[in-house]
Amino acid sequence: MDMEEVRANTKIFSTVKPRLTLHRLAFDPLLQPVPSHTWETSAVFNPAVAVREDRTVLLYRTSDLPFTDAHGKTTHYTSSIGYAESTDGLHFSRRPEPVFQGNAAYEIRGVEDPRVVWLEDHYWMTYTAFGGRHAGDWHIALTESKDLIHWENHRILLRGTDKDGALLPARPHGEYFLFHRRDPDIWLCHTADLKHFHDHRVILSPIGDQWEAVKVGIAGPPLETEHGWLLLYHAVDKNHVYRLGAALLDKENPYHVLSRLSYPILEPELPWEKNGLVPNVVFSCGARPTEDGLWVYYGGADTVIGIAFATWAEIELALVP
Repeated sequence: MDMEEVRANTKIFSTVKPRLTLHRLAFDPLLQPVPSHTWETSAVFNPAVAVREDRTVLLYRTSDLPFTDAHGKTTHYTSSIGYAESTDGLHFSRRPEPVFQGNAAYEIRGVEDPRVVWLEDHYWMTYTAFGGRHAGDWHIALTESKDLIHWENHRILLRGTDKDGALLPARPHGEYFLFHRRDPDIWLCHTADLKHFHDHRVILSPIGDQWEAVKVGIAGPPLETEHGWLLLYHAVDKNHVYRLGAALLDKENPYHVLSRLSYPILEPELPWEKNGLVPNVVFSCGARPTEDGLWVYYGGADTVIGIAFATWAEIELALVP
């Protein structure tokens, strides 16, 4: 299927339907860097979201250094994964040491942008493994845990210059489905054994010359709803501004995009979303569904972590065909 067919088979909804906007639940960051912790002294951002014993858990990316120095030269920064948990989703306690770090040559420079699903009685975390040995030295990798703290069996899942990997938190037709990003599109493939992947296809591409003109990538793993899989994604414009968009995928056939909003649902507005290590960025790697709606956690300017919310009624009115 070429790009014209993808667009022709997707219903693009605009402001004819009620507009969906994520409402910030806090106007200050939930988590910020900790100068006394060398592994998270410069940035905490882009958290995966999971639930353990009714607690909200954030597995967040960190950086020990700014990404560039005063002269604009890339530093030798390293990313790790930290752990924070909360009983109310807003106030978090943090572990003083990372719960996950790279331990092989292909990820020696860091483990980035985690996304977590609960599937087959344990947690699966996909992440970007960054080796830094040459240009484009990153891959989608996978690790497993029973408690979100102790991780094992980590390995490369999909080789190549892929990022933004996430598993579907279900197995339609007995298959695992993996979302990934090959610039500039969101791709989907499936596998029976997490080793041999088939039917790689583009499901979302950049559109037009405005907020999603340059590239798109998945946010957190899709969330199952009555009407299909809710897919949040990030989009980048020609000025390198990152915003969040939303689409709805068919429940039985996630290759089929049922609808896609024509506008962003969250964009950089607050000072800490506009100013940081990478300015003008809101970037999500996960959300927690609740009875009333969806709590979306996101990185602000690749430096801190924020939260926004929408009700299920708002989501349904905007996205359901």
